[in-house]
Amino acid sequence: MILSELSLAYGNTTVLDGIDLQTKRNFSILGANGSGKSTLAKALCGLIPYEGSILIDEQELRGMEPKERAKKIAYIPSKMQSFEQFTSVEEFVLLGRYPYKSSFKDYCDSDKKRVKEILEELNISSLAKSNLDALSSGQQQLVLISQALAQESDYIIFDEPTANLDPRNTQLFLQEFKKLRQNHTTVLITHDIQLASHLSDPVLFIKEKAAKFYESGFFEKEFLSLSYDVKFKNENGLIGIEYV
Repeated sequence: MILSELSLAYGNTTVLDGIDLQTKRNFSILGANGSGKSTLAKALCGLIPYEGSILIDEQELRGMEPKERAKKIAYIPSKMQSFEQFTSVEEFVLLGRYPYKSSFKDYCDSDKKRVKEILEELNISSLAKSNLDALSSGQQQLVLISQALAQESDYIIFDEPTANLDPRNTQLFLQEFKKLRQNHTTVLITHDIQLASHLSDPVLFIKEKAAKFYESGFFEKEFLSLSYDVKFKNENGLIGIEYV
């Protein structure tokens, strides 16, 4: 993934300006609320216009056809947004196969078989016929991952995946996330400093409309304190802010 002079704006308001990045690795995107993390994620998926260049495997993102782009990169939001009350888990995950479906034809048997396999892999096959609105937050997150797996994109962007999860479901998510990274390149947007530190990935830190890429050293408490303008402590490998 290569970003060159990438700039993003909403109307006349510049959100990010002149972002440069070149990496083939998994990485995390960190920054304060409102710094532009989710805006950047949407641009990386081709969901919003941008100035500059985004190259995915040497191809300019804005030049890709929608189905081609979907095969390259997938976006998982922090919370499932379903506008159809009676959509089942199976139907929702099957939408991940849309980039491979022939126009005006139904999903083929191999698509349906792949969805069944994925639901079994994530131990949620028992939910296949359940409606999305009947699921817990943790179950919904696994369903979102299932759809991304069905899409078979090379890159998967997670936008605050643990924001709505309790500790148990956060742990379950992390287990599946690590498995996912074996065959996909992941981009993790998070406010969970401990989670990002645990993964030990490089960090793209966004602040004041700019971004800087750190291969290492970001999670030292002095550097975190400087970056976020708040005191951090690191005790026995556990990172947190100092409450006063």
